Amino acid sequence: MTRIFFSCDAHGSVPVQKKMVRVHEAYKCDIVMMCGDLTGKALVPIVEEKPGLWWSSPYGNKEKYKSEKDLDRAKQIYERRGFYWFMTTEPELEDLQASPEKVTALFKELMLKRMEEWITLIEEKIPSNIMVVVSPGNDDSLDIDNLIQANDRITFPIHQVVDIDDKHQMISCEYVNSTPWDTPRECPEDELLEKIQKEFSRADSYEGLICNFHAPPYGTVIDLAPKLDDKAQVKVRYGTPEMVPVGSHSVRQAMEEFQPLLGLHGHIHESAGLEHIGRTLCVNPGSSYTQGMLSAFVIDLPENPNDEAIAIIVSA
Repeated sequence: MTRIFFSCDAHGSVPVQKKMVRVHEAYKCDIVMMCGDLTGKALVPIVEEKPGLWWSSPYGNKEKYKSEKDLDRAKQIYERRGFYWFMTTEPELEDLQASPEKVTALFKELMLKRMEEWITLIEEKIPSNIMVVVSPGNDDSLDIDNLIQANDRITFPIHQVVDIDDKHQMISCEYVNSTPWDTPRECPEDELLEKIQKEFSRADSYEGLICNFHAPPYGTVIDLAPKLDDKAQVKVRYGTPEMVPVGSHSVRQAMEEFQPLLGLHGHIHESAGLEHIGRTLCVNPGSSYTQGMLSAFVIDLPENPNDEAIAIIVSA
């Protein structure tokens, strides 16, 4: 029986990345998958005001650090949240703020550096007999693709069929349906359906097929997110966020039509869980990356592709 450890939406969190390279020890898995939204979202300057005194303002309020210990603690907090911190001075920061091109270049540099550090950990910590699958999500810049593809230790599953074992194949799609955020890998539903159908056309059969689709299917327990108003603010009802389905109609249509064995999804952090669409088991481990928590599903694939996969949600 083949065992998969599937997680997603790490968003550059260093503690999550470090945990990912050790999961094979605890869960005895054959395949380790980190799929979707691998990179962080923000730069955080740490400014040296004078020798022995630093400050930053990641949340709008200035925080001061009066010792190396306080400074190191701040760096760890930013790394846990997936932020890219960097040391600077006030004149350097003013120069950077005046040049959007420099900000973009710095973000790319730090993003790729953290990805490279994680890939090095994968090479050092995960035995060569374990398959490692790494694929991007809608938030990820296309700049990371070549970095992943260039590494012989990692399987980059986009635009190809991956043989998980002799009974199970996997297809992948990192794109999601349109969002309010205009992320790098999103598109209207009709385009997404074309992308998904093209991936299904690559597979030999559907009975044992695994679909690594970052977008969850619409109208399930794994695609519920807070409803937003016209200003992209969370709508609150009776003191709690109003939750609505935001997944993909195209993914749902494909699951209903082709009935693969398994759907591996992410994207919606708040909706960890699983749901069947016909015979297809769809899972979303959710994400608590800002707390440094690794959320995942451990999935045992059936020896007979017509049987059901067994999935257990875990966190560390």
